[in-house]
Formats: sequence, C-alpha cells, structure tokens
Amino acid sequence: MTEVSMVVNGRKVSGNVEGRTLLSAFLRENLGLTGTHVGCDTSQCGACVVHVDGAAVKSCTMFALDAEGADVATIEGQAAPDGTLNVIQQAFQDYHGLQCGFCTPGMVMSAAALLKENPKPSEAEIRDYLEGNICRCTGYHNIVRAIMAASGQDVPAVAAE
Repeated sequence: MTEVSMVVNGRKVSGNVEGRTLLSAFLRENLGLTGTHVGCDTSQCGACVVHVDGAAVKSCTMFALDAEGADVATIEGQAAPDGTLNVIQQAFQDYHGLQCGFCTPGMVMSAAALLKENPKPSEAEIRDYLEGNICRCTGYHNIVRAIMAASGQDVPAVAAE
C-alpha cells in the first residue's frame, strides 16, 4: 500500500492504495464520491470523467497514484456549497439532458471541459467533443441543447418526431 494525496473538490485528501488502484475506485471507494460512475472499465463510455489539473480525464484509465498532488474536480464539486446547480447542471435539468442519469456526471464534466476550451461551440463541435461519452437513453439531442444553453447560445428547437 502507498499513500496518495491530492486535492479533491477543493479539499486536501489522502489515502492508502495499491499501485493498481484506479482513480475512479479511489474516488468512489476511499472518498465515497460515488457520482463518478464506472460503466465500462475500458474507457469507452465516459461516465467516469473528472477533471485532473483542469483537464478532462476518464478516471477509469488513470491510476490513483498518478494523481498524486493533483487538483481533482468531480461532479460532487460542481454545485455551489448550498446545493445550487452550476449553469451546466441547471441547463441539463431545464433542457431534459438526462433520463436515467447514469451518464450525466461524465457528460456534465465533459461539457465543462468543452466550454472552458470553446465557450461558444457549434452543435457539430459539441457532438464531436462528446464522442467519447455514451448515453443509451437520450439520443443526445437534449444533451446538445443543454450545452448550447449553458454556453449562452440560442438553443435549437427539438425536431418533430
């Protein structure tokens, strides 16, 4: 076992881990931050996206020890301390960008990284950026609309079915 320390959602944390412990497991099992979902363990679904030193990372592909000294942000750290949702979370709620909610934490964290890089992405840029995140429920239309709304842009109308 090796001790690992990092700052998670603004709070200094540490714990003992095996060398093979993934960051997703450390967050979920050692810290109780279960909003970081694990859907595949193969870096395919994006449900485990967190930010490490400001970059979006699939936490199921990173060892906890590789995050030594890093600043890690999870979905639990996105809302204000009083529980008020951030602009992206609120847009996901307002534009029905979730259904079962399993992919939502990774989608929100990916959206935050996208909007940091590109504050006014086009619909095509959003869809391209989210290529590494899988949603099995929504068909992505409302997720894209939510991200456009969070960026302050006009939101495309829902296509007639």
